Amino acid sequence: MMWKFNEDFSFVKQGIQFILLSLMLLIVIGLGSDKFYWIFGKNNYVTLHLMIEMLITVVTMSISIQTWLITPYILSNRVLYAGSLFLTISLLEMIHALSYKGMPFFITESTPYASTWFYMFCRLLLSIGFLIIFFIKEKEIRSIYRWFIYSLPFVIITGCFVVIYAPTPILPSLMIEGEGPTVLKNTLQYTAVALQMVIMVLLLKNFKKAPKIIFLLLCSSIYLIMSDFLYTMYQDVSDIKNFIGHMFELGSSYLLFRAIYFSSIEKPFQQLVDTQEHLEKSREKMHHMAYHNEITNLPNERFLMESLKKDLYISKSRKAIIAIGIERIAAIKASLGSTYADQMISLIAQRLKNILPEKYLLCLLREDYFVVYIDEVSDTHQLTQLSQKLQLVMEESFQVQHFSLNSQLNIGIALFPTDSYREEELIRFAFYAMHEAQKTPTRIRFYESSISNEMTERLLLETDLHDALENQELFLEYQPQLDLHTGQIKSVEALVRWQHPKKGWISPGVFIPIAEESGLIIPIGQWVLETACKQVKSWEAVGLPPIKVAVNLSLGQLFQQNLVEIIHDVLEKTQLEPKYLQLEITESMTINIDHMTTVLHKLKALGITIAVDDFGTGYSSLSYLKDFPIDCLKIDRSFVQKIQSNSTDKALVDMIFSMAKHLKLKVVAEGIEEIEQLLYLIESKCDTVQGFLFSKPVPPHILQENYQSLHNDAKSILDSITTSEV
Repeated sequence: MMWKFNEDFSFVKQGIQFILLSLMLLIVIGLGSDKFYWIFGKNNYVTLHLMIEMLITVVTMSISIQTWLITPYILSNRVLYAGSLFLTISLLEMIHALSYKGMPFFITESTPYASTWFYMFCRLLLSIGFLIIFFIKEKEIRSIYRWFIYSLPFVIITGCFVVIYAPTPILPSLMIEGEGPTVLKNTLQYTAVALQMVIMVLLLKNFKKAPKIIFLLLCSSIYLIMSDFLYTMYQDVSDIKNFIGHMFELGSSYLLFRAIYFSSIEKPFQQLVDTQEHLEKSREKMHHMAYHNEITNLPNERFLMESLKKDLYISKSRKAIIAIGIERIAAIKASLGSTYADQMISLIAQRLKNILPEKYLLCLLREDYFVVYIDEVSDTHQLTQLSQKLQLVMEESFQVQHFSLNSQLNIGIALFPTDSYREEELIRFAFYAMHEAQKTPTRIRFYESSISNEMTERLLLETDLHDALENQELFLEYQPQLDLHTGQIKSVEALVRWQHPKKGWISPGVFIPIAEESGLIIPIGQWVLETACKQVKSWEAVGLPPIKVAVNLSLGQLFQQNLVEIIHDVLEKTQLEPKYLQLEITESMTINIDHMTTVLHKLKALGITIAVDDFGTGYSSLSYLKDFPIDCLKIDRSFVQKIQSNSTDKALVDMIFSMAKHLKLKVVAEGIEEIEQLLYLIESKCDTVQGFLFSKPVPPHILQENYQSLHNDAKSILDSITTSEV
């Protein structure tokens, strides 16, 4: 870009110079050629003419030599023909100067006859040659043709000598002493002007292809045409018009030389310089890319490691690594795609930068984990306060295109030299603490040695979970749900289980968070949905009454672009009526009410029912209750288990029942383990209950085999409550 600016500026500068020189020479003519007649002295005109012709010869010969030197590298027929043309022009100019009137004896006595014809041949050959070269199709030719093409000028010169120096004059005279040019000379001169104008039109049509070169060629053509007109007006060699005509001709040759020099030497050299600058910038850019994250422009892991290697051991003062994990980012990436996740990461990075002091090093590792390096820590309280500030700025929603997304930060802290002296371990320990932080209420945790064992186990489980689905290690259990109005088991909840081949039964509370974090929850969730629907149809086939199955949806599934189509296909594939499928969401999933409302309405349109699981444990606004097409609320077991002992929990449960009644929603209570809890729920007009009081989650064949006995047991429990009340 810089070179382009300089080139444009040179256009202006050269254009001004061109205009000023032209005006100056034309003013001399305008003031009256008679006043300048013999101005240089009668005997000095021959010398001045010789000097100008020598300069023109040098310039045109330079063009020819320059072209000859570059042709081994640019084997273009046009370039070779141009070089040959200028060699011819330079030789004709030289002979024109030697045969000029007043010069010493050259073959014959010097006369205007020979000199003028040599000039006219030169002038016509220049325009005709340019036109021929312009219309020749450019192609690459063999190097051996250089010698052949450059020998053509000597053939042309020989022909001119034969014609002009024939014993008997063949050509008429072009100059009459004391009178000036003849009609024939003027005709030939105007013919050259016409040809040159044609060349100018052709140049203008191609101006955008090579602006500077064509600008120089146009200026050269204008000077040449001005010299042509002056050569038709002078009376003899002492006329100032003749001298100025030669000056314009010299200027034209110089501009031609500048055009050729620019195209063959200056422009390629400048392109080489530009290429080198581009390469240097590319190296700088590549270096920057190697040490910075492309999304946020923050330093990356390589930058962090090199910084730690240089700075960590300078002093033994306490230093800290803060690892920051973005909750739900994996689910957003899996459901909405990388574009949304990247935009959210970029927004989070900006908020973090606004909070952190400039002296702290903020880096982005592994695409969605931030790390802060603090080279001087006074006490751990300082780190806790900083972590709380970082979490605080995350409370406001992130607007990512048409989604309003929320997230939290899990923060882990490792200290140097307390936790480790090695930079790799320090970072790893901070990440271990970060993963464990999500289990704490504050979501902030300092590293402890016990965490390493837990994290190693977690990573091994994540690796095994990738193969669990394919190896059929996952299975479903179903917990019956009792309809308190009829005393019948009309629905069940499908719960996924994992039987590890070596470690045995793995708690869902352990592997479900791993699945959500790794993105495996989407294929697992789809498998659960399809398996549960098949099982309901299987029960129906063996004679069990119709049973509704409740299936939990993960956050990742809810943000799948084709979730509705997937569920519709599952229902079609399993031939299950939509009314026998209930999808359960949690309050924490309401990170984007607009998106959720749209998706849930589409799901509702399929004919399925929708429930809010673990109601009352979330932190979102209850405004979604009026927007979402919800059928029922599920009271979390943590409330149910304390309704007899905790007045606050009892008040919350009462509030849920009241809210459900006014919103015309059904209520399902989980975790019923005691008769007293059941009695309270019956009095509160709860619709459905589930818990160990009636049945723990069981494999499908157990539920099938004990279906009637489960009903009998439930009836006994309900009858005992009725009897005790009486």
